[in-house]
Amino acid sequence: MVFPIVGGTQSTGFEIDGSYMIDDAAASGLARFGNNSRDGNTFTIAFWVKRTKLGASQLVNSKVEDSGVNSFVFAFDSSDRIDIGGQPASGSGAGSHRTVIVTNNRFRDTAAWYHIVYRQDTTQSTASNRHRLYVNGVETDNGTYAALDQNVAFAYFYNAGSYPYAIGNDERDNTYANYYMADHHYTDGVSNEPGAFAETNDNGVWVPKQYTGSHGSYGHYLKFLNSDGGSGTTAIGGHNYTTGSASTIGADSSGNGNHFHVQGYGTKNRTTDSPTNTFATWNILDTRQGATFAEGALKVTTGSSQRSYVTATQGVKNGKWYMEIKSKTAAGSSYVGFCDLSDLNENTANTLGDNPNEARVNDSGSFEKNNSTTSGWAGSFDNNDIISLLLDADNNRFTVAKNGQYADGSGNYDESSPTAYITYTTGNFMTFACGDGAGAASVVYECNFGNPVFDISSGNADANGHGNFEYAPPSGYFALCSKNLAETG
Repeated sequence: MVFPIVGGTQSTGFEIDGSYMIDDAAASGLARFGNNSRDGNTFTIAFWVKRTKLGASQLVNSKVEDSGVNSFVFAFDSSDRIDIGGQPASGSGAGSHRTVIVTNNRFRDTAAWYHIVYRQDTTQSTASNRHRLYVNGVETDNGTYAALDQNVAFAYFYNAGSYPYAIGNDERDNTYANYYMADHHYTDGVSNEPGAFAETNDNGVWVPKQYTGSHGSYGHYLKFLNSDGGSGTTAIGGHNYTTGSASTIGADSSGNGNHFHVQGYGTKNRTTDSPTNTFATWNILDTRQGATFAEGALKVTTGSSQRSYVTATQGVKNGKWYMEIKSKTAAGSSYVGFCDLSDLNENTANTLGDNPNEARVNDSGSFEKNNSTTSGWAGSFDNNDIISLLLDADNNRFTVAKNGQYADGSGNYDESSPTAYITYTTGNFMTFACGDGAGAASVVYECNFGNPVFDISSGNADANGHGNFEYAPPSGYFALCSKNLAETG
């Protein structure tokens, strides 16, 4: 079980209020051309990232739009290491790609926000000081390190005409990434240590702080706070991007006006999941079900040969918790429920509810617990119904609602508030789950732990002001996020 690196309500005087959810299925990403006068020798790239896909190359920054050259590349590789390199403008390695850093560290925690800082200063006489990479304030252990020569820049990076600064997308090869990104800085002509952007709090946790330094003449600062995608088009790499401005998701807050253009953007891509309030998603490291994940690990397509279930990234022993799920292909085999994280069923032929301290509610209205089925507990649910899941860890019980009406325990969804519950044994970390009960079936779920990937018509936060739900969480129930966990979980 993994828990977020950053969370809680202990203020450091700086809050990050949102993030950009980048997803390859939507071909989403940001880009802009730069200025040929920028400082290619000295700069810093700093950002927070929460990963939602592992074991595949995932571009973070900058890929060339022209073919036949070796552009600057900053990426997670297929082994989940960080890989940075490009073609030197001159000197050693000129004319071909030069990998300057590949970490030995592997970054596979998908519940966590990582803070990544790459600082470059090739004016340094000592080669080991020219390229430095930090994660959560700690310099990385690098298996490859091959510095550019002194006073040499990368040849194909962020100029005015052919080589854009891209985030999450590769316009030449039409490949895209999967992660949440927040608080993205590019400081032109300034090589910053990680302490310029974050600090260690009283609990020893690396947390964001306000950057007060310069972004240089051609730098940028992306907060991802605006929900507007923009209007008009800007061509980059043969693709038409929606043109960015000071009022769009790619707005530059550095004062330089270097706004980013976007593609594949919808309002669901702007989320409140952030390094200072981490929301639950589905745990992509839990591979028992064989499911695939998309849209920030909030859309699940279950495996067609397993009957198991997927689990959330955050578990609770206390408090009352709320989420919503929309089944897109119920197919007579979908189910939602809860599980005990200390007693997960490892047999992929088994379903949720086969173990003693877990239960599922089927789309037929029955529920299963301890390998025993109780029929007629609720009504049925079908495609596009919104199912509310309520986990009461204070009283060791669980219930569901369909389209705002709660199960009555007698075969219906007809109650305005929770009345019928499935109970469990106290003492362990519990969490939400969903899956399918037919070995040959595949079910698609769109899920909302507080950041919906399906359209909602209303918009309701919990009593602490967190989350955005179709239906109002009942009194005392909260979104599963780190700020709420710090208070009640």
